[in-house]
Parts: sequence; C-alpha cells; structure tokens
Amino acid sequence: MKTIGLIGGTSWESTLEYYRIFNETVKARLGGLHSAQCLIYSLEFSEVAPMGAEGRWDELSVVIVEAARKLQRGGADFLMIGANTIHRVAADVEKSVELPLLHIGDATARAILDARLSRVGLLGTRFTMEDDFLRKRLSDKYRIDTVVPDEVGRKIVHDVIYDELCRGVVKDESREAFVKIIRDLGKRGATGVILGCTEIPMLVGPADSPLPVFDTTHIHATAAIDYALMP
Repeated sequence: MKTIGLIGGTSWESTLEYYRIFNETVKARLGGLHSAQCLIYSLEFSEVAPMGAEGRWDELSVVIVEAARKLQRGGADFLMIGANTIHRVAADVEKSVELPLLHIGDATARAILDARLSRVGLLGTRFTMEDDFLRKRLSDKYRIDTVVPDEVGRKIVHDVIYDELCRGVVKDESREAFVKIIRDLGKRGATGVILGCTEIPMLVGPADSPLPVFDTTHIHATAAIDYALMP
C-alpha cells in the first residue's frame, strides 16, 4: 500500500472526513484489521484563511509547498490537497516536489464523465466559483462546462462555508438556501452539481439535492485509495 500524504486543516472538519473515508474504504476493500497508510500535515487554518481572503496567494503558495515538502520528507508516496480552494496553488506544488499530486479536479471530472454529464453546477468558496483554476481545468481537459450561482447565491454559499461549516455549524435554513441555489442552477442547464468545497457535504447530500451531487471530498478520498492500492 502506498502512503498518502494529505495537506489538511483547511478546515480540520473536512480533513476528519478524509481520514474517515480513507480508513472505511480500505477496510471495505481489504477487510480484517486493514487501515489506510497515510501522513497528514494539518495547517493552522486561522493563519491560512486570511491569505486567500486578502488575495495573498503567493504567500499561501509558500505555506502549501512547504507542507508538501514536509510530507515528502516524511515518506509519502503521493500528495493530496484536502480542499478545493487551495488547489489554486496546486501547480506550484507540482513544480516544487518530486511526488505526484492527486488533483481534486481530475478525480471529480472522471466521476462526472462516468455519469455521462457535461454541464454541471459548481458550489464552493467565492474563489472556487469566481476564479478559473478549477472551472478551466474541467473545461480544457475534460470538456465539462460549469455553471455558478448568481452574485447573491455565491455570497450565501461562501458565507455559509466560512461562518458555519468551517466552524462545525450545520443549520437547516442554510441547507434550504443551498437547495434553492441548486434548483436555480438546474433551471440554467446544470444536470448535476459539484459540491466544490470539502465542507459542503456536511450540509447537503444526495437526499437533499434536486440534482445529482458530486461530493468532492468523497470522490477525492476514494480516488486516493484507488491509487494507494494500485500494484
């Protein structure tokens, strides 16, 4: 089994889900006392979050690259970034370490294509929804079009992520707001929706959504086990 190197802590709520999925998936596939072989470098989110909020992406890149290097020195066989937003600096990581990086966008795209969809909604932080680091990758590499909420919807999604989900707070009224936003995306031609922030599955799941959901946390974590168990 290869050793997973996960850059986490953004937030620890979703990192906990990664660890749970790693181990439950290995147990389901191998049985017995098997568990995932992994290293986790958990960032201090209160230091990292303002860098993104203030557009200090170069500073954030330095922090993420150093985390990747520590995981490499620790013995990881491949790397993951356990957050969609932080993939804005994924290319810097790929250039700075010798290990392969399992990109959340690639894993998600494969799941969308497996479902035979080509136009999906995208929910996430405002950086993920408004910048093109994920949307362009999906479009250029996989010919998947993405639809994002309007300005009001984007603000609701972003604020719920940072003010509630990253703090472990889950509210019914926020779930209802997300469902309305997803329904609106469907009216604009989306045939599925990417839960493009690793905290969103805490709030919205397949049973809640009027569209098929692509849970990036689960997709990314299970893709890691696929890779880790490859001969």
